[in-house]
Amino acid sequence: MTFDLRSTDLSALNSLTKYPSIPTYHELDPSNGGLLDSVVEYSGQVIGTEKIDGTNARIISLPDGSYLLGSREELLYAKGDLIGNPAQGIVAALQPLAETIAPVTEDVIRVHYLEVYGGKVTAASKQYTGARTVGFRIFDAVVIGDYREIMALPPQKLSEWRDSGGQPFLTESELTGLAERDDVPLAPRLFSVDAAELPTELDKTRDFLGEHLPRTRSALDEGACGAAEGIVLRTADRSVIAKARFKDYDRTLKRRGGKR
Repeated sequence: MTFDLRSTDLSALNSLTKYPSIPTYHELDPSNGGLLDSVVEYSGQVIGTEKIDGTNARIISLPDGSYLLGSREELLYAKGDLIGNPAQGIVAALQPLAETIAPVTEDVIRVHYLEVYGGKVTAASKQYTGARTVGFRIFDAVVIGDYREIMALPPQKLSEWRDSGGQPFLTESELTGLAERDDVPLAPRLFSVDAAELPTELDKTRDFLGEHLPRTRSALDEGACGAAEGIVLRTADRSVIAKARFKDYDRTLKRRGGKR
């Protein structure tokens, strides 16, 4: 069956390709938003990448050679549209890239997940630019071959599939290869360590963040203030992933009396 965007259930396609929430390295306390002592468990090598404070965006490459651009929640633009949704500057930032990356050549749906940042995207934009420059970095990607079967699921089941880790994310080596092929900058790689070297205490984890990311490595110009948001910890096969943000540790340690 030939893929036809005009006859496709766009709600299902949107759900299929949304980026799932990832947990914090130390568990969040649902009662107050602070951090608890329990951590996400890792084994083997763990790769640390910079977590950029921007807006989550998608380039969805489709089997018919077309593409869609989306925010984390919504589809914003389809190839050939005369007018795109201007939300958060995603279409303006990513349309030129979407026109140049290699289209899919098989019956699959491929998604580049990127962080669009700088400009006026978020309140943290000044940390990356003093001239309102806009940039983007790729941080994940999927290639979905059985998309027809998954999109046929009831909406709730489709969401459960996505949120339970059903999306086949590329491994670190595959993602690096995709970024090189499409000439898309990766979220900065900071380190690769054995899981046993990851700290588990809150204060030591905060020190670990500061040691490995004292300033952002994603500055867009010399006017950037330079404060970093945090680090994403991921295994090479992308089977385990979690985020560690400076503000979460600072807030929790302050509450516990260990002020920063």
